[in-house]
Amino acid sequence: MITFLIILLIVACVALGLFVLVQNPKGGGLATGGGTSNMFGVQRTGDVLEKGSWVLLAVIVVLTLSITTIAKTNGGAAATGNTEIQDRLNKMPSPSPLGGGATNSAAPAKPATADTTKK
Repeated sequence: MITFLIILLIVACVALGLFVLVQNPKGGGLATGGGTSNMFGVQRTGDVLEKGSWVLLAVIVVLTLSITTIAKTNGGAAATGNTEIQDRLNKMPSPSPLGGGATNSAAPAKPATADTTKK
């Protein structure tokens, strides 16, 4: 389910990018031939592109929030993999706080006395 929503989100993002790129920066959009021509009953293509951009933006917001909600409630397909990863992490031994990994049974060597005289 979550994979399907992610695919829909990617499609919506690409469509929004195309809608924005097709629009004329001055608001003309695809209506480049006279601006106000009503050929075949089409009225101001820029309005259609602008409304389409807003609809796609709303779709992207809804998809993003739904993906986040599904992922947090562990209801998605990605959440099932988290339990396997968590099990592996729980089985691993914890690292030594001092590092090194090897344990020495011998007593540590005494540090050499440092020369405290100034030169």
